[in-house]
Amino acid sequence: MMHEKDDGDADSHWSAVQRLPSMKRLRTSLFDCNENEDGEQQKGKRMVDVTKLSAVERRLFIKRLIKHTENDNLQLLQKQKERTDRVNVKLPSIEVRYNNLCVEAECEVVKGNPLPTLWNATKSFLLGIAKIPGLASETKINIIKDVSGIIKPSRMTLLLGPPGCGKTTFLLALAGKLDKSFKLAGEISYNGFKLEEFAPGKSSAYISQNDMHIPEMTVREILDFSARFQGVGSRAEIMKEVSRREKLAGIVPEPDIDIYMKAISVEGLERSLQTDYVLKIMGLEICAEITVGDEMRRGVSGGQKKRLTTGEMIVGPTKVLFMDDISTGLDSSTTYQIVKCLQQMAHIMEVTMVISLLQPAPETYELFDDIILMAKGQIAYHGPRCEILSFFEVCGFKCPERKGEADFLQEILSEKDQKQYWHRPQEHYSYVPVSEFANKFKAHHIGQRISERLSEPIHKTQSHIDALSFSIYSLPKKELFKACMARELLLMKRNSAIYIFKLTQLTITGIITMSFFMRTRPSFDVQQANFYMASLFYAITFLMINGLPEMAFTIARLSGFYKQRDLHFYPAWAYAIPASILKIPLSLIESLVWTLLTYYVTGYSPEAKRFFGQFLILFLVHQMAVSLSRFIGAYFQTLVSSVLVASLALMVFTLCGGFLIPKSSMPVWFKWAFWVSPITYSEIALSVNEFLAPRWQRSSSGNMTIGIQVLSSHALNYSYSFYWISVGALIGYIILFNVAFTLALTFTRSIGKSRAIISHDKLSQMKQGDKPDGATVQREDNQRGKMVLPVQPLTVTFQDLQYYVDTPPELREQGYTGKKLQLLNNITGAFRPSILSALMGVSGAGKTTLLDVLSGRKTSGTIAGDIRIGGYPKTQETFTRISGYCEQTDIHSPQITVRESVIYSAWLRLPQEIDSEAFVNEVLQTIELDGIKDELVGVPGEYGLSTEQRKRLTIAVELVSNPSIIFMDEPTSGLDARSAAVVMRAVKNIAETGRTVVCTIHQPSIHIFEAFDELILMKAGGELIYSGPIGENSSEVIKYFEGILGVPKITDKYNPATWMLEVTSTSNETQLGVDFAEIYRESTLYKENAELVKELSKPPPGSTELHFTTRFPRNNWEQCKACLWKQHLSYWRSPSYNLVRITFVFISALILAVLFWKHGKVFNTEQDLFNLLGSLYMSVVLTGVNSCTSVIPYIITERTVFYREKFAGMYSTVAYSLAQVLIEIPYVIILALMFTIITYPTIGYFWSPYKFIWFFYTISCAILSYVYLGMLLVSLTPNFQIASIFSSFLFQTLNLFSGFLIPGPGIPKWWKWAYYIMPTSWILKGVFTSQYGDIKQEVKVFGETKTVAAFLEDFYGFHQNSLTIVAFVLISFPVLFASLFMYFIGKLDFQKR
Repeated sequence: MMHEKDDGDADSHWSAVQRLPSMKRLRTSLFDCNENEDGEQQKGKRMVDVTKLSAVERRLFIKRLIKHTENDNLQLLQKQKERTDRVNVKLPSIEVRYNNLCVEAECEVVKGNPLPTLWNATKSFLLGIAKIPGLASETKINIIKDVSGIIKPSRMTLLLGPPGCGKTTFLLALAGKLDKSFKLAGEISYNGFKLEEFAPGKSSAYISQNDMHIPEMTVREILDFSARFQGVGSRAEIMKEVSRREKLAGIVPEPDIDIYMKAISVEGLERSLQTDYVLKIMGLEICAEITVGDEMRRGVSGGQKKRLTTGEMIVGPTKVLFMDDISTGLDSSTTYQIVKCLQQMAHIMEVTMVISLLQPAPETYELFDDIILMAKGQIAYHGPRCEILSFFEVCGFKCPERKGEADFLQEILSEKDQKQYWHRPQEHYSYVPVSEFANKFKAHHIGQRISERLSEPIHKTQSHIDALSFSIYSLPKKELFKACMARELLLMKRNSAIYIFKLTQLTITGIITMSFFMRTRPSFDVQQANFYMASLFYAITFLMINGLPEMAFTIARLSGFYKQRDLHFYPAWAYAIPASILKIPLSLIESLVWTLLTYYVTGYSPEAKRFFGQFLILFLVHQMAVSLSRFIGAYFQTLVSSVLVASLALMVFTLCGGFLIPKSSMPVWFKWAFWVSPITYSEIALSVNEFLAPRWQRSSSGNMTIGIQVLSSHALNYSYSFYWISVGALIGYIILFNVAFTLALTFTRSIGKSRAIISHDKLSQMKQGDKPDGATVQREDNQRGKMVLPVQPLTVTFQDLQYYVDTPPELREQGYTGKKLQLLNNITGAFRPSILSALMGVSGAGKTTLLDVLSGRKTSGTIAGDIRIGGYPKTQETFTRISGYCEQTDIHSPQITVRESVIYSAWLRLPQEIDSEAFVNEVLQTIELDGIKDELVGVPGEYGLSTEQRKRLTIAVELVSNPSIIFMDEPTSGLDARSAAVVMRAVKNIAETGRTVVCTIHQPSIHIFEAFDELILMKAGGELIYSGPIGENSSEVIKYFEGILGVPKITDKYNPATWMLEVTSTSNETQLGVDFAEIYRESTLYKENAELVKELSKPPPGSTELHFTTRFPRNNWEQCKACLWKQHLSYWRSPSYNLVRITFVFISALILAVLFWKHGKVFNTEQDLFNLLGSLYMSVVLTGVNSCTSVIPYIITERTVFYREKFAGMYSTVAYSLAQVLIEIPYVIILALMFTIITYPTIGYFWSPYKFIWFFYTISCAILSYVYLGMLLVSLTPNFQIASIFSSFLFQTLNLFSGFLIPGPGIPKWWKWAYYIMPTSWILKGVFTSQYGDIKQEVKVFGETKTVAAFLEDFYGFHQNSLTIVAFVLISFPVLFASLFMYFIGKLDFQKR
């Protein structure tokens, strides 16, 4: 009776839903109230608006809908399809065709090694300007070579091929996202429409192999915003039609399916049910509320980031998906589950899907319907998976038993591996190149069938009306703006600590400034007025420099912006306007705080009108500076280039702003610059606001008021109407810079997309194409197994190992009450010599955490338990000497070649008596890096080595150290099957030489998995569920898990590694109602392991504890020499750093030369001296500021490498930091010499070798001080944003106490000490005194006649006889800053592990 009553209620509720108006009906459904937020059971259904489901309701609904991901997801999709089929609503589908597709890239051909040295960069730049024919040669390289095929809907297509074969270019071309620098020929069509006839960016989605996300956002937030920006596509129209037809037919849908379909069909929702669905099927629920993080901030794991990259696109409605290597960092079980869900989506929802995978396990491989096999830009096969082996058998090659088909297919195209699969012994074997396979495929019946279908055109009328998108963006402009505004607000909230820090810094500076300019006995004469003028100028420059950190914020977010812009999430204006508008309140607050602190204490005119007048101008100045910084950052994209341009702009604006050089003193032809500088309008507005006040109207000499006299002396004598003209001008600049910012975001290309450079030798090698190189094959056979150096075998044991971290705030918000979160739970085990151990588990199980704890690389958290090496308690310094660690993230110096990276590691880590060069060559050949040994490492995602090459370099750098113990964190992640086999073969050989080798591994093929001797298997929560031998053909592992009640038996040809991860997954554990960790702890295997660990924890009889007489393998001199060698190469190949600062010095020196041509000896009044001295001082200071700001990003990049090398025990921090300090000296000397040679003769100073040397010495010390100050800031701060905020504070403090704005004698007595400890005051003293301290020429100073020397003594307090002290103090500042850098870079570690 109760069921009948419930059914009756449901019917009546549904009838009520059907009576609603159409639009409301599409948002209303029946929600099953089985459970409330507290978990209490409830009964019945209620009508709900699907757009207003709470977060808990959405989560519980998806949890109820999908209990077992694989099975329940299939049911959900099938029920949706059944519902649409029942009312005969057809789902849109897209067939993608490509015919005679070719892609070419233009390259510049250079002689020798095409490394970006300072010389090569300068030569390329000059040739580019000159365009001299014949000096710069160019060529075109074919990346994709005449390929054709059809990708059908409702079929899963696997794209296979070695790295570098053109897979990414191919996918980008099909998605219509190929960069415009590539030349595309041939035809690509979707349902008969060419790419230019619709919006391919919205009709398809390309999922990159690079995981770029905003680190401050949580996983859920990223998916929610992605769903919001992508819209609902055809879902809304389909739901509308289904609902209409169901109403007419009287069909009552299943309530849960109705809720789901309606909820994912509503556009513009801030929180989407589709997000909860994607979190569930991608296995991201556990980290949904955790921020993504980055290299320096703890966040989600690498595997979780990879799944988020995929989820970010499938959360949308796109019907064509091109996925580029989506499994890197994922275990084989997770990869299988994800691909299985994608297969269900493709088959049932008629999605067109191409997925590129590097190492698909057999069971994952079998989920695909079609295979595209690529190599060297050609397609060797494109057709059904079930027929590919027969095609290669026709070609003479056969896949052996227990060999994965995917591995076979990739190795069959490799010159080194092809021969082993030849199965026609009666015929002579010769290498079959890719081009021959491609031609045979075209002649094959599958290839012929494709050609026939391509010759039959698709009529556009056959395409579903909603299949393709013809508009670039999914949302209306208003919704786009709202979504971007919401995200910007969220990011500002996440970065609130930085903004608070910035405001605190401004407040402190304001307090210092008000006490500095405070007048205890105010007087209203011309000299006092000049102090007020100086304070106004300082306020302007402070707020200008205070706006510069916005540049760092802008650049940090560019990669994420370009990704989403190119995915057509939103246009540039929708991103730019919120970024601009939401910074206005910050500018208001900062300007108000500054004005409140400084206005009345400094003693400006007390009228309220004047106060608010100054506040308005300072607010506009800050907004203008922030807008300018945003524009420069967006246009120039890199920190170094942006800093160069910003520094030059600030220098020109300051020099031409009317304070340092009055307009009347400017050359006639250059006076236009006065009106172009925004600082001019700030200076005019603030000056007339102050000096036209009543208190300055007292008469002075010549019937002129004091205020007018002061304004006239600075050529700022304008009426008060110019205040409002200046306000309008500053608003105009703000609008101009923001429009320029928007245009820069709209039209600039993504970072790293620059023109390619290739050497003649490499080009000749590529033109040889598929010609075999027998020597290469022979070499590998001859070299295999030679990597033998003497080594001491050592055992690693660990008992009851536990690791805790502080509970993340996100988990506390979800209700987790514990103060500590346990990541490792009573781990006990042993790693033994000559035994290759695999450490496996699902993503987030704690594999990397265990390796980090064992190797001593954790920088936070609490570790408990016993770790022993060779039976003795582990000593970190000793362990570092005898171990190697291949990290999951491949961190290397970008400007070093592959061979140099390995040589550097060998130099510092091998004993001196070993022939390191021969061993380096051996390692390069074994890991197959000798072919690219002269290529730069580069920056991931921008230039240099590919992901798999970088991974192999990481392994080579550690192997060359000849360690007794090697930990490898995912050594095969990012490698194709063949490269993984090469690496694991080398690793196996190393283990057999008596070393202890442990690898975490995610997606091993059967052959790679069975190459390991022992397995440690972990489950989520950091618990062991198996530790023991793998056995022949994985027999021991299979026997153990099949012995557990309820675990399904493994099927034939199934990968044991994948099967093992699947049967022990959390969902399967729940389904079986068992705890695998508990089962292991109660097993005999656990007891045997405990006994083994106990025995191995005792030192062997006759052994002694390992001890080294020195902490490092090489002495201090060798360490410093090696570090200096690497730094020299890095600096010489860093034109983005060194050439940029050379350019800045050259341009700034030229500007000074032009402005003050032969003015060095021409001065009649104090203003002429102020002009010359002020401009010279500002140029030196801005050159220093540029050097300081430029060095920060460079040192931050190298600091990440330093952390890795420090953990590896390669050198002492003193050796590294000393090399970093020393390498700067020759470059600074060049900068100072260039500045001196250009400015000294052109300005026309009083010539003598003594004065020239003094000038050069002072400039050198000044630049060196600022460079080392920048390095010191890096050692004290965690990232560039914080460093830039600190630097802006320091620059202003250095400027304030320099003694230029207010000379030393006029500085308040309570700040005299600050004046004497500032390097800028001594720089000023050195420049001024050395050049003019002995000049007896007379000038008119404030109505009196004095010699220049007397003026410097009286006004500035500079005495010629103090130059010896000045010389000593000038050199002491760079020494002090360098020493502090050397200390703090070793003491402070900002890497969170």
